[in-house]
Parts: sequence; structure tokens; C-alpha cells
Amino acid sequence: MSALLHLRLASLPVPLQWVLLVVLSGIIAWGLELVKLPAALLLGPMVMGIVFSLRGSTLGIGRPFFFAAQTIIGCMIGSSMNIDVLDTFATQWWLFLLVTLLVIGTTSLLGWFMAKWQVLPGTTAIWGTSAGGASVMMLLAESQGADMRLVAFMQYLRVLFVAVTASIIARFLLPAQAPDAEASIDWFPALDAVDFTQTLLIAAIAGYIGLKLKLPAGQLLLPMIVTSALSMGGTVTLQLPEWLLAISYALVGWRIGLGFTSTIFRHALRALPQIMASIVVLVGLCGLIAVLLVVLLDIDPLTAYMATSPGGLDSIAIIAASSNVDIGFIMTFQTVRFAMVLMIGPILARALAKRLAARTG
Repeated sequence: MSALLHLRLASLPVPLQWVLLVVLSGIIAWGLELVKLPAALLLGPMVMGIVFSLRGSTLGIGRPFFFAAQTIIGCMIGSSMNIDVLDTFATQWWLFLLVTLLVIGTTSLLGWFMAKWQVLPGTTAIWGTSAGGASVMMLLAESQGADMRLVAFMQYLRVLFVAVTASIIARFLLPAQAPDAEASIDWFPALDAVDFTQTLLIAAIAGYIGLKLKLPAGQLLLPMIVTSALSMGGTVTLQLPEWLLAISYALVGWRIGLGFTSTIFRHALRALPQIMASIVVLVGLCGLIAVLLVVLLDIDPLTAYMATSPGGLDSIAIIAASSNVDIGFIMTFQTVRFAMVLMIGPILARALAKRLAARTG
């Protein structure tokens, strides 16, 4: 592998690059599985995607494949929802909103100070620390004159950091598993042709409608909503075999990893210590906010941490699905935050940007 890392991968044929990426991602994921690290099937491809990108690989995950993976993950989340989560939200809605506003306020304040202290140029820090979807924040940042490359670096580095941190925390907070726990995973279960076809059709139709409606992350959110309603109503039996989920996890991991280009890294190298410090502070503050959930709702610390983690919606879902946590509770919190970020995040970021411009103008 060391010899490979000294090659300029762009000189290799694209099919060979894909073979190497798949094989090496599988090896890394297998190693992470051996130490029982949650979301190994996401982290392995993500790590190798970063390595390949920095070594000049020309590979990339097309939007259709990425959207399809998110659609399957949305169905996985929806199948994990239950009535108890809705009851909790109905009775504790104020707490969901309070915690969400605290997370948004924390990220905005951190971005404001980074911009004020001129850690990064202009309003880049404000957009880079915003707790919204990475792709959405990149587009908004570009439209407001910020450096989209640095915003992308900050957003995706935070996704990577949160994914690794949450996986490590999950590894050490999980109760000890039985020796045969790994053998219980059935990678290729017997599938009911009708139920499996029905699942794929629901995923495809809901994901397509979500895209056509131009909903932010609609390809993930609409399948999640539809399958939640169908599952809780008992009208369908969803079948999502492990091999299909593994492919979806890998596609998400490669999409994130291959986005770490050498150009972005070189551009961000000067501010890397400050960016890393801001991410550590942000994750730590969100961890403190998670204490509210532990105290007020008496839920387990790992579920609370993942509910407040400022990572990507899909990556947190993958980590939660491979951990002993309440995935329905986590994804309800993450979805509420995502919706609120889309509604007030850009407004807040623009207000902070204007205030900063007025102070420096």
C-alpha cells in the first residue's frame, strides 16, 4: 500500500483506480470492523477516498449514485422510527426546539469570532461553521462572496471529524457484545421478491419526488418520511438487506472522501490549526448541550451525543444504525435541526456577515 500512496493515481486507468479503491476501502473497513468500530463501512471508504483524492485520483461519485445511496439510507432511517419517538416529540417539542436553537446559535457565534479575529478571510468562517448541509452552505457562501473552497474544507472536515469521534465514542460506550454478535449479521438474507421490489419502488419514487420538488436533501428526507408513515402504519414490510446498506454507506463515504481535493487542502493549510480547534470546540460545546438531554429526558449519553452532533444527516444515521442507540430519537433531532437550519441559518449567517462588514468597513 505504501508504494501505491507514492503513485500519482491519475496516471492509472480509471477502471484500475476503481478496483484499487474498492479493494483498499474493503480492507480498511474490515480492519475497523475487527476493532468493532461503528460505521466501519462508512469510515473505510471515506478514509480511502481522501487518500485517493490527495494522490491525484480522477474518481468521483456521480450525483445519481449519491442520491440513490441517500434514498436507501432515508428508507433505513424511516424503518427505524416508531410511535414512541412521535409521542416524545409531541410532549417535549419545546426541548427539541431549544436544543436545536442552542446548536445553531453555538455554530453561528463560533463563526462570528473566527471571522472577527481574522482566522479566515471575510465571511468564510461564518459559512464554514454553519450547522447546515455542507453542499447547501457551500452554495450560499459562494453567492455571498465567501471562499467556497475553504467553506467546503471546513464543512467536510467537520463531517469527517464528527463521524470518527462519534464512532470512537460509540465503540467505548457500547455494552460488551456477545462473542457471536458478529456472526449474527446476515449479509445475504433470503428476500421476499414482492417486499424487496416494493421497498425499491418506494425508495425510487419518494426519492425522485423529493428531488423534483427541489427540497433540500429531499432524496433523503422524503423517503424517510414516507417509510416512517408506512412502517408505523404497518402497511408495508420493508426489506433492506445488509449488502444494499453496505453499498449505500460506501457511496456516501467515497463522496465525502473524494471531495477532499489537494487544491482545497493547500488553500486551507495555513489556517488548519485554527480550523481544527474550531471543530474541537464546536463538538465539545454540542457535547455539553447533549447533557441537557441526559438530565431532562433521562436518555443514554450516546444517544444524546449523536442527537446533537453537528455532522451530516446521512453520516450520523449510518453511525447510529450500527450502534446500540435510539436511532429514531436521534434522527428526529437531526431532522428538526436540519429543517430549522434551512429556515433560519442563511438569515442568521447573512445578518452576521453584514454586521461584520459594517465593523470592518
